[in-house]
Amino acid sequence: MHEPMGYRCPFCRVVAGENLSGDYTQQSDIVAREAGATAFISSSWWPDNAGHVLVVPNRHHENIYDISAEALAAVQLLGQRIAVALKAVYGCEGTSFRQHNEPSGNQEVWHYHLHVFPRYHGDELYVRTHERRNTTAAERAPYAQRLREYFAQHQH
Repeated sequence: MHEPMGYRCPFCRVVAGENLSGDYTQQSDIVAREAGATAFISSSWWPDNAGHVLVVPNRHHENIYDISAEALAAVQLLGQRIAVALKAVYGCEGTSFRQHNEPSGNQEVWHYHLHVFPRYHGDELYVRTHERRNTTAAERAPYAQRLREYFAQHQH
């Protein structure tokens, strides 16, 4: 395990209904909540992939090595719904899933999470990771609102 002693998992706090401090995830960023997983607009954006979404299991699992098959399925299935929504709402040309494990795998939050990125021709997502930046809740709000509206109209 890599989470330090006394770790207050930010994603568990979001799932439990908390707003994180500063410009980090707020409840207003949540776009979908299901029995096993929750999806929200990421507070960290890459230059040409605004509004990407994180999908997390509702129960705490540090990484791919300890997540249950049931929780993994819930995350992947919600990720699929998010990808379909991104295509419909953002008009992106494709989507990418990205997931990291352990420090050497670039994991930074010790709760399994799946990035779902809107993709556009020439966006250089994987080359431009060093250019990612933090956003504000106000900047994220229109993206979250559009996705919530999509899901309200497309219940599964």
